[in-house]
Amino acid sequence: MASDKPRILHDNKDMVWSLVPLVLFCIIIAGIASQCTFSPGGPTQGPIPSVDIDSALKYDSRELGFPIRNPGVPDGWTPNSGSRAIIAGTGGGDSSTVGFITTAGRYLQLTQSNAEEMPLVAHVAGGQRFATDVQQIGSHSWNVYGGDGVEPIWVTDIDGVRLLLTGAASEADFTTLATNVGEAEPLTR
Repeated sequence: MASDKPRILHDNKDMVWSLVPLVLFCIIIAGIASQCTFSPGGPTQGPIPSVDIDSALKYDSRELGFPIRNPGVPDGWTPNSGSRAIIAGTGGGDSSTVGFITTAGRYLQLTQSNAEEMPLVAHVAGGQRFATDVQQIGSHSWNVYGGDGVEPIWVTDIDGVRLLLTGAASEADFTTLATNVGEAEPLTR
């Protein structure tokens, strides 16, 4: 006589009891591998990565064929990222990008490029954008590409180099970075 009941008599309770050991085994393995945590208060802010912006911008000024500026950001801003990219297509070129976390904890990035304005904006925005405003910061006019539900993009041209700002920072932080980079002298090559 068989010790197990016929397959037709198995129900959801039997399936649940079959899965319990498997789930417990997965939790134990994940705990051993330190790949999960329990945080009843919600996620917490981790450390902000730091980048040596001075070295990165000096390197870009030697490697790229256009002047690069170091904006000299306020105390409390943390440079946290840097990259270079090639903007393909008609009017494209090279670009150097650095990012900052402001004292308010918001991200703001500066891209410097020899590409034309519209290809640069499309590259950063991931698609077509249209100018919605103009900001006069010092002696430079910044075209503002905005809209509902998108991060603003500010673009100006200084001596044939396009400077682009974008991020989730406040307008005051945009103005601060625009002022600093507009007043900065190009780095020596």
